[in-house]
Amino acid sequence: MRFLWKRAAGSLLFIYCVFSIYAAYIVFFQGQRGSRARGRAAPRERNKDSTLPWQKVVEQRDFQQPEQDNEWNPWEEDEKMENALQHKAQLQGFQKQILQNQSRQKKVQIWGKAAIGLYLWQHILGGQLTPSDVTAHWREGELKAGNLHFRFCTGPAVAPGHIPLDTENVVLVLNGREEGKIKFATQWLHYVQTLLQTNKLRHVAVVLLGSEECDNDWIEPYLKKHGGFIDLIFLVYDSPWVNEEDVYQWPLGVATYRNFPIVDLNNLMLHSSRPYLCNFLGTVYKGSSREILLDVLKRERLNTMCLISVREQWLPQETSESLKKYRDALLQSDLTLCPVGINTECYRIYEACSYGSVPVVEDIMTPGQCGNSSVFQNAPLRLLKLMGAPFIFVKDWKELPAILEKEKAMSLQEKNQRRRIVIEWFKQFRTQLRQKFIDILESRFF
Repeated sequence: MRFLWKRAAGSLLFIYCVFSIYAAYIVFFQGQRGSRARGRAAPRERNKDSTLPWQKVVEQRDFQQPEQDNEWNPWEEDEKMENALQHKAQLQGFQKQILQNQSRQKKVQIWGKAAIGLYLWQHILGGQLTPSDVTAHWREGELKAGNLHFRFCTGPAVAPGHIPLDTENVVLVLNGREEGKIKFATQWLHYVQTLLQTNKLRHVAVVLLGSEECDNDWIEPYLKKHGGFIDLIFLVYDSPWVNEEDVYQWPLGVATYRNFPIVDLNNLMLHSSRPYLCNFLGTVYKGSSREILLDVLKRERLNTMCLISVREQWLPQETSESLKKYRDALLQSDLTLCPVGINTECYRIYEACSYGSVPVVEDIMTPGQCGNSSVFQNAPLRLLKLMGAPFIFVKDWKELPAILEKEKAMSLQEKNQRRRIVIEWFKQFRTQLRQKFIDILESRFF
């Protein structure tokens, strides 16, 4: 019995030793092999995790490329060269476009030292001024018209010395109507000449309110064709100098020096019946055709049909009351009588158009050096006639009674239609002048 227990205990001890040896083998030998395997796998995992995002995208894209992309292409170099040339051409096109856009920044400064500058800026170009107070010593504005960028300055404080030194292109608006104005205008021209010699100033144009007798010889030496520096002149009145090359005719416009406004008529004003057939408010000079006009009105008893108010002496200033009286006369009359003064062209012509009152214009030449109708076609008032002004032209005021009789026979509908024609023409007149002014400056300055 004891032997059996000894034999059983020995068997158990043997089994325990075998199991211990096997467990030691698993722990020491298989563990080391697993560690070596994990050691070999770790670098691969680390390399995989350290791949940058853009590298993964490239690897994935390369992996997904079709097999034919790996085939040899004999035209591959030519295609690469062609693509490079196309890319270069596109870049050059973009650069050229940028340079063209930069060249379109064409700046022109307008310095107004005559009242017609306000007509140019506000009525023709459609610009605004800051401040709006007409008595301010310095007023200015900016606008873009076509490819040109304009800056306008006016007022008593605008004097030689205030033009910025970096100005390249300038338009001077000057008054050359009388001797005192001419002296002031020449001071501006001498200052501009100095800028041309010492600074960046390159081009100069002048908008000139010329002499009513077209005696403008004082400015002729300043023109480039006579050895001067003025590129071109926009000249008021029918001067024989007008050649559409460097001298262009410019309209007198409305009397901005009397603060005549930009008029915007409503439908009621355009279509309502007007109480007067005609009007004439103005100065009657001794020995002028205006005296003949008054005689015709009185003799034919037409002064009851027309609003007539005359004075013997011209007054440069306008009160608010007198301006209102004058504007009301234009608004309440079908016709506005425009006898000649010192010159055939007068503010009244343009002011009548503003209110749809048809100008009745005395179509005769006045004394002086202005265009002779026997030599110059369509003189006087060549600019207005060239642009198809829908006016009534008379050679003698004795024609007036027949004109007024015809007016009395017209219906309100016919008169309304004529008003619309006058208003529309005057609008197109200013639009065309605006475009002409811009085109001339762009072609001559740039």
